[in-house]
Amino acid sequence: MSTIAMLENVGYMQVESPMGPLLIGCKNAAIVSLQFDAVEIKTDHIKQSPVAQEAICQLKEYFAGKRKSFDLPLTLEGTIFQHQVWEALQKIPYGEVKSYKQIAEIIGRPRAYRAVGGANNRNPIPIIIPCHRVIGADASMVGYRDGVEKKAWLLRHEKVFSL
Repeated sequence: MSTIAMLENVGYMQVESPMGPLLIGCKNAAIVSLQFDAVEIKTDHIKQSPVAQEAICQLKEYFAGKRKSFDLPLTLEGTIFQHQVWEALQKIPYGEVKSYKQIAEIIGRPRAYRAVGGANNRNPIPIIIPCHRVIGADASMVGYRDGVEKKAWLLRHEKVFSL
């Protein structure tokens, strides 16, 4: 297991998933981060909270194929442009994909598809904000901060349960 840098004033809880452990960060009764991969959590960073418990429940339902969208309070730090992209991502239906160019068009910035990729990369709450549903214009699996293999896994998972 590796240790990661913890955000200040954020409590964390870990949940097991088919993709390995996920680390959920909560602050002021809202989700602020979700991170992949095994980590050691120092006991002073572990914080039980109702919103984290609800996130764990919803993530388990998602991985069981019973949840198609998330209903959790989120707090996102980012630019206005990033917020526009993250809002658009949350509107991509379960089991479907959009290209970076399509997202750029949806937010009214048709030439900003590279910037959409940058905002996707900075999404602090993957899965819940489904940045994995954004693919290249040629339908290729490109640009996933946590690894293209995780993106492909999530898309296969959704395809199975959207049939």
